[in-house]
Amino acid sequence: MPLTLYELGGLENRRYSQFSWRTRLALAHKELAVTSHPVRVSDKAAIAFSRQDKVPVLVDGDTVIHDSWRIAQYLEARDGTDSLFGGETAQGLTRFVNSWVDRTIVPRLVPLLMIDVLGIVDEEDGRHLRAQIEKAFGKTLEELSANRDKEVVALRRLLDPARASLRSQLFLSGLKPSYADHILFSPFQWARIVSPFQVLEADDALAAWRDRMLDLYGGLARTVPARA
Repeated sequence: MPLTLYELGGLENRRYSQFSWRTRLALAHKELAVTSHPVRVSDKAAIAFSRQDKVPVLVDGDTVIHDSWRIAQYLEARDGTDSLFGGETAQGLTRFVNSWVDRTIVPRLVPLLMIDVLGIVDEEDGRHLRAQIEKAFGKTLEELSANRDKEVVALRRLLDPARASLRSQLFLSGLKPSYADHILFSPFQWARIVSPFQVLEADDALAAWRDRMLDLYGGLARTVPARA
């Protein structure tokens, strides 16, 4: 039975969930075919069958898995070929990367660009996202993005550990990409899809790595165009 992935869909069929992109890339890494089912962010009923309200949700026959990290673990156990992690020890280290990106990078990046997301979703989804983010951060989207030209500099400094690694190797995992690369790439893919704002400088080692990630799996990440 084919796999089905429930993920956020915006205007012009833009798939913009960074967490769903982790799963998309993991599926491509495993060379697993999947049917994508777009969901509006305000339409919680569409994924009510998963007994929670967030994407991604992966359906494999009678098995329903939500949360990108749990999906990656499931895919690794389901199909032992071409490991996502590179072994049990590497999986433990990848969990650290997952926590670092989710708790350090994502909270600094999302507020800067969320105002631009309103331009790629319909009005109802826009209202939903605005209410959600403004409640979480205690500021309007306009206030959150007002000083992003300066605040992005601090974000770039937070990325120094990854940048240092990528100056001497092609991917976080060495010569070949792994799920750790998918995790770190996902917020940059989200930024690329939702906003014309340049998060990375052109000569940044991370920018070169991002281009390599865009080219992986037959250019999968490039199938959704960058926001003009």
